[in-house]
Amino acid sequence: MENAKTISVLLLVTFVSVLGNGVDSKLKAGQTLSEIDRRLKLLNKPAVKSIKSEDGDIIDCVDIYKQSAFDHPALKNHKIQLKPSVDLLSGELDRRNESPRPVMMQTWQKSGSCPNGTVPIRRIQREDLLRAASLENFGRKAPEIPSSANKTNVKESQFMSFNDSKPLGFPPIVNRSAALLVTVGYNYIGAQGDINVWNPKVDLPDDYTTAQIWLKGGPGDNFESIEGGWVVNPKLYGDKLTRLFVYWTRDGYKSTGCFDAICSGFVQTGQIALGATISPISSSGGSQYYVTVGISLDPNSGNWWLKLNGNVVVGYWPGSLFGYLSHTATIVEWGGQVYSPNVKKTPHTKTAMGSGEFSHSLQGSACSIEHVRIIDYSLQLKYPQWVGTWADEYYCYDAYNFVEGYTTEPVFFFGGPGQNPNCK
Repeated sequence: MENAKTISVLLLVTFVSVLGNGVDSKLKAGQTLSEIDRRLKLLNKPAVKSIKSEDGDIIDCVDIYKQSAFDHPALKNHKIQLKPSVDLLSGELDRRNESPRPVMMQTWQKSGSCPNGTVPIRRIQREDLLRAASLENFGRKAPEIPSSANKTNVKESQFMSFNDSKPLGFPPIVNRSAALLVTVGYNYIGAQGDINVWNPKVDLPDDYTTAQIWLKGGPGDNFESIEGGWVVNPKLYGDKLTRLFVYWTRDGYKSTGCFDAICSGFVQTGQIALGATISPISSSGGSQYYVTVGISLDPNSGNWWLKLNGNVVVGYWPGSLFGYLSHTATIVEWGGQVYSPNVKKTPHTKTAMGSGEFSHSLQGSACSIEHVRIIDYSLQLKYPQWVGTWADEYYCYDAYNFVEGYTTEPVFFFGGPGQNPNCK
């Protein structure tokens, strides 16, 4: 009997020890649970109301004047702007030959809504921080690492223009692979596009994949960027669902900015939750769904506004966050990007971009961005005068600006499966 009790106690101690080691193994060097809980209190502002979404998210309805955006030093005396003073994204698009499109919905909205005077913010949970490489870098993209040579045995990246001007190239980046439509060289104060919504495969634990719009300014090694679109990012969000995201940086992803509202900066004014899941999702050969992402500079306040689907105001990036972007952008990019330690090397990641199909499979199979638009100081929403395509790894992910006829507007297709017989 005594032997049985001794064995039971030993088993219990062993179980508790293994359980404790399991938790400790998730903690990175220098992190403790108390430090994580302190960080959670800083990240999650007190909620007026909380909504439990069927996808597992918790959406906190936070007083619009008490959101974490105002913790940023540059916003210490910031006066919130509740709506744009000028609507530069209101230009009419010709959709006469298009079928009606379902409105994008966020899953949490099925379970409730936030009261007036509050904004919906996705709650950061302990498990989110446990997955992070460090508390300091939680919610941030890794810095871009330039490479002198592309180590993947694939066709060289290409940059092409419609007017046969001299091709331009970008320095290869070790940890990212992009397929883009690009316009460069003018003063842009806005951009827009209808981004086809898919749910591509993500292969490795640190990988993520996006479909998005970038507006950039400043020097190549220290550029400023504001970004919006959709992403599949298991390490950040804890699942492989397609989610709406925004991002900003003023130093080329080195130490500033973050996804969504994870750090202070982006000011929410509408009823869209950044980082929340979106639906419906497109299917190959089936129905196609889109989210229209529009970003424009308010010339009176200097703030960059984000709108979805033409008229849904999400919020803004204050101009005081930036230097070069405080008045204009000089590069606009539309397309996709895969982040992975295993791009441009062998074995290549199997993380897909877009739909997971190459661009030349076209409508209903490849991911697309339609109604590409820019705004310059003419204040008109229009197709760019000059565009080019770019693909870092042409046999892994590619780009194609398809023109069906002389009277039709180009549609930009992009994407790919990652690792395949030609991309090893």
